[in-house]
Amino acid sequence: MNDVSRRDFVSISLGTALAGWLGSSQAQTGQTGKLLVGYPAGGSLDVTARQLAEAWRKGGRIYIVENRVGAGGRIANSHLKRERADGNTLLVTHSSALTIYPHVYRQLMYDVVADFAPISPLASATLAFAVSSAIPADRVKTLDDYIRWVRANPEAASYASPAAGSSAHLLGFQLSQAHSLNLQHVAYRGSAPAMQDLLGGQVPAYFGQVPDFIPYLQKGGIRILGVAGERRSRFMPGVPTFAEQGLPSMRHIETYGVFAPPSTPDSTIKKLQDAVLEASADAQLRSAFDQLGLEVVTSTPSQYAVALRQERDSWAPVVRASGYHLED
Repeated sequence: MNDVSRRDFVSISLGTALAGWLGSSQAQTGQTGKLLVGYPAGGSLDVTARQLAEAWRKGGRIYIVENRVGAGGRIANSHLKRERADGNTLLVTHSSALTIYPHVYRQLMYDVVADFAPISPLASATLAFAVSSAIPADRVKTLDDYIRWVRANPEAASYASPAAGSSAHLLGFQLSQAHSLNLQHVAYRGSAPAMQDLLGGQVPAYFGQVPDFIPYLQKGGIRILGVAGERRSRFMPGVPTFAEQGLPSMRHIETYGVFAPPSTPDSTIKKLQDAVLEASADAQLRSAFDQLGLEVVTSTPSQYAVALRQERDSWAPVVRASGYHLED
């Protein structure tokens, strides 16, 4: 058997095995599976869940996306613990819900460890910082230029983010703290209205995710000055990381992960993780993620649990220093 045919054989065998498990599991329960999402249809988290559902449909099991919108995703997140631990109801949520929210919200609707069984991440989004036409293009081309401009124009020292208490909000705080600036945070309800005001020059600067900027990269009007990944984003390779610009602590990549209810058997978790891995190779899913500016990323359940814990620990001192909290 040559290399190509061997790879094909392995792929077909894995796909057949997963399809068999998915189909038999659904037949046993007589249910259509659900993927809970705490945000409206059309957003990157929703699209991630829908692409996963489509990839799984090809493997023989039907999942529908159920959008339980509200409270920054916390309603959907808190609902997971009430579901049966049989693999038929899963949650797709962003990592901040389990790493930043515990430090920001004085009372949370869920326990970030006890109420979730990690399966795997499926996608990731790097955060980025951009300025608008409100800041002179001839004077501000780099992050250092922006810092100098802010010091010379303190009345315009503000930045927007998609939500208060988000990773984007806190990255802005880190930038302000690192350079002894007094950047004022402007919280929006989602990335869409924030991006519209950034494009219109109503806000001078914005921290958001790379997918927020993808539709506008070729249109001008905004300048992206830094990304928060460990390396440059392949979607905007000309933009340096914050670490390259002397800010190594400004690093954050949001993952969109798949979670099962607590007490889900290890054997079911393993099969679901295998199914996520298989879905991550789906050509349609990968193409959709590319168009959005998302990276495909997977791991084992234990690796994902460790990564979430480490990320949660790293955000604790940042939130503490910011003094920012929400009651609800």
